[in-house]
Amino acid sequence: MNVQMPQQVTHDSTAAPDQQKLRVAVTLLTLTTIAAILIGYRETTWSMISIWLRSETFAHGFLIFPFSAYLIWGQRKHLVKLSSQPNLLALPALASLGFCWLLATLAGVQVFAQLLLIAMVPATVWAMLGSRIVWALAFPLTYLLLAVPFGDGLISPLIDFTADFTVTALQWTGIPVYREGSFFSIPSGNWSVVEACSGLRYLIASFTLGTLYAYMTYRSLRRRLAFIALSVIVPIVANGIRAYLIVMTGHLSDMQLAVGIDHLIYGWVFFGVVMLLLFWIGSFWREDDNEYDIDNTSTSTGIGTAGEHENRPDPAGRPVLRSTVFAAAAVLAVAYIWPLYADHLEREYFGATASGSEIEIPGIRGKWRISSSQVSDWKPEYVGATAQLLQTYRNREGSVDLYISYYRNQQQGAELISYQNVLAGENGSSWHDIKQDKRSVSFGPQEETVNQNSLHSSSKKLLVWRWYSLGGEITASPYLAKLILARNKLLGRGGDGAEIIVAAQYDETPDEAVPVLQTFLGDMLPAITDVIRNAGNR
Repeated sequence: MNVQMPQQVTHDSTAAPDQQKLRVAVTLLTLTTIAAILIGYRETTWSMISIWLRSETFAHGFLIFPFSAYLIWGQRKHLVKLSSQPNLLALPALASLGFCWLLATLAGVQVFAQLLLIAMVPATVWAMLGSRIVWALAFPLTYLLLAVPFGDGLISPLIDFTADFTVTALQWTGIPVYREGSFFSIPSGNWSVVEACSGLRYLIASFTLGTLYAYMTYRSLRRRLAFIALSVIVPIVANGIRAYLIVMTGHLSDMQLAVGIDHLIYGWVFFGVVMLLLFWIGSFWREDDNEYDIDNTSTSTGIGTAGEHENRPDPAGRPVLRSTVFAAAAVLAVAYIWPLYADHLEREYFGATASGSEIEIPGIRGKWRISSSQVSDWKPEYVGATAQLLQTYRNREGSVDLYISYYRNQQQGAELISYQNVLAGENGSSWHDIKQDKRSVSFGPQEETVNQNSLHSSSKKLLVWRWYSLGGEITASPYLAKLILARNKLLGRGGDGAEIIVAAQYDETPDEAVPVLQTFLGDMLPAITDVIRNAGNR
């Protein structure tokens, strides 16, 4: 016994530094691999960073990676109990994420491409460090998804909710309200709920902070989910209350207060008070006194007890490091296939410059003649179109404006479906998009669904029908149009697409304009279809 003790002490004292060096080497290799992936997908990476730079709504993206790193650093004492063990079963998941990224990139759906890229980070950690470590870091790695600037799709429903809440509250207060869409009038003045008033910034800030607070303050999953749910619900309702109070302040002050920049400042002060109250109330149920035990977590999830299996030095450091290097090489090989293939498709099929030719559709003698004067002064705003047509046609029944926006080989910044393409802009336009829904319309022998919008100005009203045409396929859904675009590009069929818009005036109800639009499509649709089909051959 006395002779063997010094030998055992010597072995342990030399093993600990070796293990420390091994952990540092594996960690640096993992971080280097993640950085290499972000560089390989640099266009997607930069698209996120550029949004962080220019948008106040998503500027929090700069903080997400430091927050995640801080959470991981806080678990370092527990992570040393877990040895890394590369798991190549993660490679199929990584390949699936890469393929979906390719489809999102071909379709021009930037937010999905960004989400899929960030999702590759936990997949990389899983492949290189193993299941136990990636499970232990599940929250910090998942939290990285909040760096993606998503949420623009929520603007429209948030505007509708805020307008509904404000109008209802005003009516309950006894103030008469006349409403058209997100625009409403009360005796003291006119108001509208625009994008800046939707509450998206409050919602994103609340969800980002609330999720972090729930993780650090609670231990039970039920309490975490409950607080996260509150961090979503509270800012939405609070924004409705804020909008109502702003309108009431303007109304009671004879439109002298809360009608300019001061109502934005008031909004953030109000939001800050609401969030402080939310966190203060949530602190009464805090559980952060209980130290997080990664061993118990592993046992409860069926992964295994870290104390029994992981809290021992690796029998051989070099084989572990060698397998990690092999895993890194496999991860990079799988990850780099997709951006390289995307570049190949870009060079092979979409290298030609887009033609700037004009679209021309003649009238039909005896039915529709081209008029030099439009039905109205309305014109949609579409960015980056290869060719456009805005033409008015008349017959005995009425007049129809035809607008076609054609895109050749769609690319980022010149896309058929983009937030920049709108029927009526918020700034500088006398037209307002009052209502949007779907309508079934006869396209010759078959029925097709189109998007239907009601546009109002101070003196005129328009009923608008619109749909997309991609490679001869017709759809009113922007999501299906994106899928069709991705499929066509992937199969080498090109990236051409167009949106067809027809508009007619009405006086009282939108149904007044339906007969003239239906007659126009019955007569002119074949010519419109032929022109769009042949536009790509010019």
